[in-house]
Amino acid sequence: MTTRSLFATRFSQSLLADDALLAELDHGCRTLAEDDRAGRGWSKAHGYRGYTSYASLDDLPQRDPVFADLVKALNRHVAAFAKECGFDLARPLKLDSLWVNVMKRGGTHSGHIHPHSVVSGTIYVAVPKGSGALKLEDPRLGLLMAAPTRRPDAAEDLQPFVYAEPSPGAIFLWESWLRHEVMPSDAKEERISISFNYR
Repeated sequence: MTTRSLFATRFSQSLLADDALLAELDHGCRTLAEDDRAGRGWSKAHGYRGYTSYASLDDLPQRDPVFADLVKALNRHVAAFAKECGFDLARPLKLDSLWVNVMKRGGTHSGHIHPHSVVSGTIYVAVPKGSGALKLEDPRLGLLMAAPTRRPDAAEDLQPFVYAEPSPGAIFLWESWLRHEVMPSDAKEERISISFNYR
């Protein structure tokens, strides 16, 4: 019998190999969390446990050279991922949005996708113990109907959910249609990440 795996979903995990830039990003994110009054207000109004610049600042690479340096690094990672995905592109994917997340204990983000984008991702800046994983959902889940559950020892590409454990400097990339969820943080310290979309 010949068995093939079809309709692959790509997920990339790489590392920002620049400790100095990572330290500067940590400082920049924490400074934003203190100074961005509109972002703090939006976070509080929407029940976000911590701070996000998602709805308040859309110009971080122009505002702070540290974020511009990050974008240069992300551009290379996203270009490599796009090639791995086999995209037939007339021009390279371009950054559409980038935002900071400073999450307190208990912070989570329920399952969602990123519409109007091609590639989405997150770089993890500070990941204290107990921060929680990124949960990725099989996009066919709603179509499986009478399919039985999978054994715990089944191959990763057969599981309905995959959990990606972050670490400082980790860059996770996925196609924007892939539903994902930020698991609750049980860490005593803040988990800091920067999320982004390319189109």
